[in-house]
Amino acid sequence: MPFERSEYIERQNKLMQNIPSSSVVFIPTNDVSYRSNDVSYPFRPNSYFLYLCGWEESEGILVFTKDSDDYNSTLFVSPRDTSKEIWEGVRIGVEGALEWPVTKAESIIDFETNLTQLLNEFRNIYSLSGISRKLDSLLEKQEVSDPKPFLDKLRTIKSPKEIEYMSVAAEIGSVAKISAMKKSKPGIGEWEIQAIIESTFLNSRSNWSFPSIVGGGDNATILHYKSNHSRINDGDLVLVDSGCEVFGYASDITRTWPINGKFTDPQKEIYDLVLRAQLAGIASCISGNNWSSMHRTTTKIIAQGLIDLGIFDNNMDEVLGDSERLDGRFQSFFMHGTGHFLGLDVHDVGGGRRGDKDNGPMLKSGMVVTVEPGLYFGGWRSDIVFPSRYSGIGVRIEDDVLITDEGPVVLSSKCPKTIDEIEDIVGSID
Repeated sequence: MPFERSEYIERQNKLMQNIPSSSVVFIPTNDVSYRSNDVSYPFRPNSYFLYLCGWEESEGILVFTKDSDDYNSTLFVSPRDTSKEIWEGVRIGVEGALEWPVTKAESIIDFETNLTQLLNEFRNIYSLSGISRKLDSLLEKQEVSDPKPFLDKLRTIKSPKEIEYMSVAAEIGSVAKISAMKKSKPGIGEWEIQAIIESTFLNSRSNWSFPSIVGGGDNATILHYKSNHSRINDGDLVLVDSGCEVFGYASDITRTWPINGKFTDPQKEIYDLVLRAQLAGIASCISGNNWSSMHRTTTKIIAQGLIDLGIFDNNMDEVLGDSERLDGRFQSFFMHGTGHFLGLDVHDVGGGRRGDKDNGPMLKSGMVVTVEPGLYFGGWRSDIVFPSRYSGIGVRIEDDVLITDEGPVVLSSKCPKTIDEIEDIVGSID
């Protein structure tokens, strides 16, 4: 297990303190998903399930029962089965599961029989829905409450060990970007950069936390571009948004660089503006600030920069829009939020996304966020007008930031991002 048993038990205790007496709580892991016919996607356990017990095999359900002040936990798992293990690998099994942070373990085969008794015995039923189709079907006639609000609050604040794993993930992600920068050259394929990035993950005994985005030229202006099948031409920028997982904990880092190692003047203008906004956004990641302060800080710099570059006329109110919603004309080129929470999920729980009500959550020590402003000038777009010198330029700069009482700590600080640093490193290895 990646954490001490005591840390899992502490998480379980905090959850169950919020659950009333005479309650049963079901926490299933993810279903196995199939790519085609009998070929499954690589299995990744549900994040809530990982958080509470660390079990990584498929077909698991964690059940908590609470009579009065005390609670018990049962982990239902796949039993040992030689005929299946020959094909899929040796299972931990029910007896092995007793070493996990639970009161007892039972076979998943017996779950439905136990479920009938549990539903009759306890008044209050909590379950994570939308994760296990079978469990949802078994509970469809029950009145079920959602335990996620309690769990999300817990998951938002990271423990020292969680921060350690996220720091390692950020370092691996940084090394991957540096390796890709060093091997970049005109004509390289987006898929080749993806291979450099993801092979670094695998060599570090990690894996991607989301499919890598590698967009050259105009492809960099598509926010979630994932085709990665074009060659990158001399003079183009490439935007690489990628991250990896360490024991389920994600990194998420974006860098943009000229494929030939030298920014053009228009590219420098846009890059410098995004970098200034990003640095200011990081500086605003202060414990006690609300979430929106980060987006307001970056947006004001972006808006003023677009005016200074002559992309908009000198009407800040029109460029920014409503003082609360920040819905002005700048959104034509910076259309996403400034960041998100990061943890067991890349877009982690706790809110902190554009569209949150009011000012979003308060930033607290132990939270980890991303800061990722960007500007995108797609030459393919017919709905906006901008100087042709910026056509085909897409820039996003993203770092992983830990909130502390002493100020923000950039977990991905080893990844170069100044113009001079990038120009020095790009193409330095043939």
